[in-house]
Amino acid sequence: MVRSALFVSLLATITGAIARGSGHASKIVPGAYIFEFENDHDTAEFYKQLNGEGSTRMKFDYKLFKGVSVQLKDLSNHEDKAQKMAQLPAVKNMWPVTLIQAPNPKVEWVAGTNSLPSIQSRDVYPPPTDDGNFPPHKMVQIDKLRAKGYTGKGVKVAVIDTGIDYTHPALGGCYGAGCLVSFGTDLVGDNYSGFNTPVPDNDPKDCAGHGTHVAGIIAAQKNQYGFTGGAPDVTLGAYRVFGCEGQAGNDVLIAAYNKAFEDGAQIITASIGGPSGWAEEPWAVAVTRIVNAGVPCTVSAGNDGDHGLFYASTAANGKKVLAVASVDNQNIPTVFSLSSYKIDSGADTKFGYVPSSKGAEGWKGVTKPVYALTLDTTIADDGCSPLPDNTPDLSDHIVLVRRGSCTFVQKAQNVAAKGGKYLLYYNTIAGALSVEVSSVPQIIGAGMVEDSTGATWIAAIKAGKTVTLSMVALNEATKQVQFADNKATGGALSTYTSWGPTWEMDVKPQISSPGGNILSTYPVALGGYATLSGTSMACPLTAAAVALVAQARSSFDPVLLENLLATTANPQLFNDGTQFYDFLAPVAQQGGGLIQAYDAAFATTLLSPSSLSFNDTDHFISKRQITLKNTSKNRVTYKIGHVPTDTFYTLANSSGYAAPFPNDAVASHASVRLSQQQVTVPAGRSITVDVFPTPPRGVDAKRLGLWSGYITVNGTDGSHLSVPYQGLTGSLQKQQVLFPEDSWISNSTDTNLNPVANGTVFTIPGPGNAGPSDVLPALVVSPALGTRLVRADLVLLSAPPHGSKITTKKFFDTTSIGQPSGSPLLWQSRGPTPISWSGELTDNKFAPPGTYKVVFHALRIFGNEKKKEDWYVSESPAFTIKYA
Repeated sequence: MVRSALFVSLLATITGAIARGSGHASKIVPGAYIFEFENDHDTAEFYKQLNGEGSTRMKFDYKLFKGVSVQLKDLSNHEDKAQKMAQLPAVKNMWPVTLIQAPNPKVEWVAGTNSLPSIQSRDVYPPPTDDGNFPPHKMVQIDKLRAKGYTGKGVKVAVIDTGIDYTHPALGGCYGAGCLVSFGTDLVGDNYSGFNTPVPDNDPKDCAGHGTHVAGIIAAQKNQYGFTGGAPDVTLGAYRVFGCEGQAGNDVLIAAYNKAFEDGAQIITASIGGPSGWAEEPWAVAVTRIVNAGVPCTVSAGNDGDHGLFYASTAANGKKVLAVASVDNQNIPTVFSLSSYKIDSGADTKFGYVPSSKGAEGWKGVTKPVYALTLDTTIADDGCSPLPDNTPDLSDHIVLVRRGSCTFVQKAQNVAAKGGKYLLYYNTIAGALSVEVSSVPQIIGAGMVEDSTGATWIAAIKAGKTVTLSMVALNEATKQVQFADNKATGGALSTYTSWGPTWEMDVKPQISSPGGNILSTYPVALGGYATLSGTSMACPLTAAAVALVAQARSSFDPVLLENLLATTANPQLFNDGTQFYDFLAPVAQQGGGLIQAYDAAFATTLLSPSSLSFNDTDHFISKRQITLKNTSKNRVTYKIGHVPTDTFYTLANSSGYAAPFPNDAVASHASVRLSQQQVTVPAGRSITVDVFPTPPRGVDAKRLGLWSGYITVNGTDGSHLSVPYQGLTGSLQKQQVLFPEDSWISNSTDTNLNPVANGTVFTIPGPGNAGPSDVLPALVVSPALGTRLVRADLVLLSAPPHGSKITTKKFFDTTSIGQPSGSPLLWQSRGPTPISWSGELTDNKFAPPGTYKVVFHALRIFGNEKKKEDWYVSESPAFTIKYA
């Protein structure tokens, strides 16, 4: 079997890289490897070579992936062992086992804490309603599909995640045949951390929380919070790939996908990932195979939006894998605890408050009049200064303070200084949030009410009336779910959503869905319900939409569904987190836009492909095509146009380094010439239109200007569709991916990867004795842009120890004693990646004590590893190792 030069060069594998600080590289499991076999035959020699020197982590006896992942026992000799095994005829591919971090969305609030009732508490008011008013569903037209009776009945959706708490009443309360969660498995066990060997069992119950929230977004049944999942009649498969804590190996993820595929899952969803941007990463490759086999796979785009352009996540960056970005909920849910007030001797009127952590018991039995610090409902700094001397003793009042300007604690301190014990803030906008004033011990009870509630009370006080509140403590209060309009960012792309494209200019993400402030289920033991924010939440709602669209169209064809969802989506305006602008968000942030499931389900005009990429300046593609197919019974005339958006710069000034969000934008737009601007397509016929772009003028190519927009198609049948496109002014291949200053030495235990002084001496454990808590030199490389291959070579600067014989190796102009264990690094995104070095080399020998520098070589994008000019070089400062 002939292997590529790249494959052979990777046999000196990457066992020491650990993600630390701001670096996002995958952790590597020392001595663990994935071996993919050509077929079921000729594997006897492989196991003969293994010869009891390793244990099996995972077996891959699947139609689309045959092989095994192993943990070699002798960590002092594992690379040489793996290298020999990879050369066997039975082995098709070999990869190191890398770890993916557990998903970590933002927790907005959780039932049973200071905002939501526990699942066992009193009923929430109003009682459960139909699905028609649940805001995330309305945003993506799921409500319209549900109104027509589409619920996902008969569709099998596999959730690859932390498991599912199937005991939850809103998730069926059981597991197995006839249950909502009817299939799946635990591939790892509770104690799996990623580094240890998985201990699978048949119970995929969630002990972390994330998977249960995801499952509820897809299929929650009616509950006291008045919502259901997007497709409540699907059956769910729970494939648990994380322990109660820790990470997941790419071998486990590959196995989970293939197991779900062979169990008959019709849709597979995973809200998991990590920065890469390379479709060739092995987990992404495995998912692409499953999509090619006919199963749609939705994967969250990632939550690293602050890193700006070119930060695509794996496995969402895989070919044909449906990468889902997040938009903010247009209506933010808040759960209020109900109490009552009366004006003078009038009737009791209900109102809701969100208590602080002091609300559980502090409000119990409290009935007191309101004292407002000011009667000005527009004041910006209410309570921020010490209260005037004529302020009365506030101990027998509930003090009302407007939110704004200074901290909640500062306001509480000023109230407490005048004897105040009970404090309610009123918001400056609709809705309310939990406040934290536990550091002010004099305050017994605190919370927040809506702006309108505070205004009502102040109006009464201004009229000379007395407002008296009768408070009910958190644990005794009836709860009410309310939705407040999110006027600042509702419908906008979430600032945390990761941007594409991939390093090879594939359009990522393809679509967007609500992911900010999403109410769903949570494990019973952790409170039962929660509101979380992340692309983790956008992804399962998209999976639910895919189930409904597939049900309506009687097709699970991944290409058809991707095209439908992307071309019927609504592109959103750009928002930097504070305001909307008058141009669309770029394709690299939102793909086709916010999905519209009903339009996708009943579209009679099929537009393909789902997106167009014209690549960069060096590889510019001057013509692409779109195809319109009229599946209706009538002739339709279409007008074809073009809506560009602003060009966004990848790099900060001309520094060569990526700019953080929000990237600089210039009002320079691509122009597009179409072979036809109006076409008439008979029923059942198709037509192809050529698209000829001209990149925008006045764009600084040195800053890599990403230009994008939408080809619009509007039919006389009322159809409105669009195809997103993108291109890059500038050269990815010529862009420097590694600068001379992009490497340094740090301590392996320093999570911030701070550089140590030049010449730092490390006294490290003797050969083979280093442990995870030992302080080792961390060899840090920080590519400015992505690179599929980074190698490190150790250059001995001091004289060899007396009597030692040093064998040197040469890589272009660098003469070294070899590479450290942990080199090379594969499929790298930009940013710092350390190799914690114990002195071990890739040939299983240990470097002699002495003074060294590390010479890093990073392959340019689209580079040829055999060409010297395609490598960029960075040399670290000197450091010294001594063995204890």
